[in-house]
Amino acid sequence: MIIKNRGSELRLYFVNELIQAPGKMPMNMNNLFAAGGVVMWPLLGFSMLAVTLIIERVLFWVRLGSRQNRVVQEVLKLYRADNVVGALERLYENVDLPMARIFLAALELEQATPEDFRLALETAAQAEIPLLKRFQNIFDTIVALAPLLGLLGTVLGLIASFASLNIGDVGGTKTAGVTSGISEALVSTASGLVVAIFTLLFANSFRGLYQRQIALIQEYGGQLELLYRRRYERENRVCAPPPDKQTKPLTSHSDTVDN
Repeated sequence: MIIKNRGSELRLYFVNELIQAPGKMPMNMNNLFAAGGVVMWPLLGFSMLAVTLIIERVLFWVRLGSRQNRVVQEVLKLYRADNVVGALERLYENVDLPMARIFLAALELEQATPEDFRLALETAAQAEIPLLKRFQNIFDTIVALAPLLGLLGTVLGLIASFASLNIGDVGGTKTAGVTSGISEALVSTASGLVVAIFTLLFANSFRGLYQRQIALIQEYGGQLELLYRRRYERENRVCAPPPDKQTKPLTSHSDTVDN
């Protein structure tokens, strides 16, 4: 009977705290970082790191999107018109672009066969992949660890809540730490989810841009390889020696004697 009465008093206490929660919300928002507990510090570090890397990747992809397609199309047009020197000059002017470095690695080869040209394109493209996927592992780590840190804050907040809870003093001064512990648990969990969701949104966007860039490298690389193969076959056809003139077979000495 005593246990039942204490359970009812405990439920009434939590209901009263929930009713009074809206009035306490402004104070909790002002002290959001302090209410989150110790896990808010690594979450703050993760959020600052994520924002810094996101800004770098955004600037990188904006630069590629605004220049690279136009430069590559101009280079292919010059090479198609047999203006190899103009194409190389255009590539050197934009050597900071991944596609320009890939094309230069193949076009700078001297007297390369089509197979060597294709191998140079593939090798240069593989070398550019780490730059295109830069910081992707860091983003994945932040996305995975931020919710876990929030969960750790939840566990620590609940531990503090139950440590300060005294069933025999429900509604007294000793239960003041209950709501603060639950607040710490909820704030840390929400903060971890916000950091993870924010980072995951940009990480998936960068992953989509990377896959699109790989498709463009294959497309433009195939076009350049086809143009080089045609040019190579045309030059070999022009430089090939003329066929030997057909001569009448000489009659052997034995045939002359028989006649």
